[in-house]
Amino acid sequence: MSSIYPQLPLLNPEVSENSVVYHGDALQVLSSLPDNAYQTAVTSPPYWGLRDYDTPGQIGSEEKVDDYVEKLVLIFRELRRVLHESGTFWLNIGDSYTSGGRTWRAPDKKNPARAMGYRAPTPEGLKPKELVGVPWRLAFALQSDGWYLRSEIIWYKTNPHPESVKDRPTRAHEIIFLLSKNEDYYYDYEAIQEKGVNGDLRNKRTVWPVQSEPLKEAHFATFPKKLIEPCILAGSKPGDYVLDPFFGSGTTGLVAALNGRNFVGIELKSEYIGIAGKRLGKYGYFFRQIDFHME
Repeated sequence: MSSIYPQLPLLNPEVSENSVVYHGDALQVLSSLPDNAYQTAVTSPPYWGLRDYDTPGQIGSEEKVDDYVEKLVLIFRELRRVLHESGTFWLNIGDSYTSGGRTWRAPDKKNPARAMGYRAPTPEGLKPKELVGVPWRLAFALQSDGWYLRSEIIWYKTNPHPESVKDRPTRAHEIIFLLSKNEDYYYDYEAIQEKGVNGDLRNKRTVWPVQSEPLKEAHFATFPKKLIEPCILAGSKPGDYVLDPFFGSGTTGLVAALNGRNFVGIELKSEYIGIAGKRLGKYGYFFRQIDFHME
């Protein structure tokens, strides 16, 4: 299929009518998009072995963590192609522990979405109950594939999900990697300056304390708006296009629209596109949906 989405001129920063969400596979859709078209990308792909989305072809259900990393490298290689030469990529990725031989996960009363009908086997070379190190496995693979790895940002969750563990600290953070297409790239540091202890403005630090935001309709935690707003403000200008290849419930699109940007999303599960449409509609923003089918 030839390129189906030429970059459109901004008509009105207050209206997201130039924005679009593709219903389809991330790799297939990205492969059809034009070169150098999007200023920044912000996304959080499905984490490996942590959630069953009950969708054929879902990412994160691979038997081997290396296969998961390899699949994302291919997707993000296409993402790098469609980014503007001065573009950046903000990647939120979570970690996981080896399953200890369990092949399923029981429902959690506080988080029903954690129930899974499968569990990936312990990766070769690791032992039961070990931290897999997924974020850095992926970061190093992306670095080897040509990305510039510019920063590791710690999302400190001020309201972490409770854990019943007694032999390690409760996890209260995730990682966001800032990657760039080239050595020189657009980054508006002034747009995200923070206040220091004396009230003076300073360069934003790499630890971002942000409360997580559960979304009732989606039955899973979503990107907090405050978490990705700095990514969009630093990585783009009003009128630019923000890309999210794992659009989910649409937080990237919502924050982009609220800040005068257009957005392009890709989402495999139609249910999530419906949720995103309702969320943005409450703020008066809308997008075109395109069902993507490879010939």
